[in-house]
Amino acid sequence: MMKKPQLVIFAIIFAFEAVAQSTNIPLNDDVYNWLSRYEIKTGRIAPEWFTAVRTIKRDQAIAYLDSLQARDQVFTSQADQFNHAYFQNDSWEWSKAESSVSKKPFLKRLYGKKSDMGYVDEPAFDLHFSPVLHLGVGKDSRLDETAIINTRGVEVRGMIDKKIGFYTFITENQLILPSYVKENYFGVPHEGFVKQYKTTGFDFFQARAYIDFNITKHVYFQFGHDRTFIGNGYRSLVYSDHSPPNLFLKVNAKVWKINYLFQLNRLTANDPVAMTGVGSGKRYLDRYMALHHASINIGKKFNLGIFESIVFTPDDPVNRGTFDLSYLNPIIFYRAIEQQFGSSDNALLGLDFKWNAFKGISFYGQALLDEFVIAEIRAGNGWWGNKYAFQLGGKYIDVAGISNLDLQLEYNTVRPYTYSHNTGSSYSNYSQPLAHPLGANFNELVAIARYQPLPKLNLTAKMIMATVGRDGANENYGADVLKNYTTRKSEYGNFIGQGHKNDITFVDLAATYMLKHNVFLEVRQTMRKSECDLPFYNTNTSHTSLGLRWNIPARTYEF
Repeated sequence: MMKKPQLVIFAIIFAFEAVAQSTNIPLNDDVYNWLSRYEIKTGRIAPEWFTAVRTIKRDQAIAYLDSLQARDQVFTSQADQFNHAYFQNDSWEWSKAESSVSKKPFLKRLYGKKSDMGYVDEPAFDLHFSPVLHLGVGKDSRLDETAIINTRGVEVRGMIDKKIGFYTFITENQLILPSYVKENYFGVPHEGFVKQYKTTGFDFFQARAYIDFNITKHVYFQFGHDRTFIGNGYRSLVYSDHSPPNLFLKVNAKVWKINYLFQLNRLTANDPVAMTGVGSGKRYLDRYMALHHASINIGKKFNLGIFESIVFTPDDPVNRGTFDLSYLNPIIFYRAIEQQFGSSDNALLGLDFKWNAFKGISFYGQALLDEFVIAEIRAGNGWWGNKYAFQLGGKYIDVAGISNLDLQLEYNTVRPYTYSHNTGSSYSNYSQPLAHPLGANFNELVAIARYQPLPKLNLTAKMIMATVGRDGANENYGADVLKNYTTRKSEYGNFIGQGHKNDITFVDLAATYMLKHNVFLEVRQTMRKSECDLPFYNTNTSHTSLGLRWNIPARTYEF
């Protein structure tokens, strides 16, 4: 046991000889939905990559799309052909696409490639750098001031000797949030430490970066500070990109029809200092998560995965300031082994699946178990310790033969007290849930329609209907994953939505036009109706916004 496992991590990093590799395609709903779309159009599972583990490496995505171009008729519409060219241009070092070359470089030196402000393309060194910009204004029906977003930064990626990859994304940000976001979060969703901006806004700095190399042809390694998403759905009940970026060590093995992920994350515990964002001269408490995910392609249409995640806090009364090096063990279902050490850590396990049933139709889902006792489930008396979550969803591509009109329907449900713990090891990071943004104790139905009528124009309509059981003062009905479950309201008679019933209807309409490669003009209308007997949650909000994005995905608050 030791207090600084990072020393062991760095030893591991330099213990292997690397081979050719690639950096990731950053998490972006639009881009990953395009990738998912083309897999579903074929009616087969993609052999080149496993969609339940995001992010995806650039070389794998290009190899897959190029294989589709050669053997399948999926890029039939003008919009699909545009999207294929977009991927080739965005990862031109792997596609070598002629279309990536700009006909008129800016000032003769800048934007020689459509996707990069500047680049170096040498056998020993590959470098891409571009600006990052997000400027937006919004009018909120419940705010007198204008909601704004002001993000400036830079994105850099590259390779050294085609063996070691690196990625960096750095931004400085100022925000004035929509009213419903400020009421549901103390700080800023998806972000960590923030400072006050003007009277009601927030100022923060974001930095994401990692290094990447292949240990062998089939095993790659990443170490850095970023986000991960596990699942095939709009939401993840296992591990989502909702909480702030965090330090991670990732080893992924892809052999035959099997993909295996081991990831260790250092998180920030939900201590009061972190929640207030006010410096105290003391380091925030650390929290760690060990995640194992294994999946296999069964036949040509079905993928089945199993996962385990264990959250532990070295500074809790049981671990007494020590880090157990056993968590570096990459073997799945380690929880069965660690119990011999008297561990009180928070363990979750379950499965996920994806079934590309027909060309154009796919089904997916997740099932998660936190704790349960079969006898108590059979008794049907609402025992608090039966904690689980379930997801079922489907996607329909080119609806009714209309090119580039796609529908997605998804149902999520999470029992009360799921993800919570009694020793400070709740399933959270910087006081934000690691999985679903609503936490627990809810039912949710998500409907999404995506339409690309013109190559550069994307229209998206989302409707979310949820019922959450909220807590009043000094109450714990099981929705807040940060609360110690020993403060629960009752042992029995617990049910989803218990407490103060909060019905939420969320509608988001967006039109996005690509002016140039990765330069987007976006108009968005958001309406959120929240009904509850607690005045704090009884609100009705309408928010209209206009934004310009450059090399950055949309910032959304969909809860």
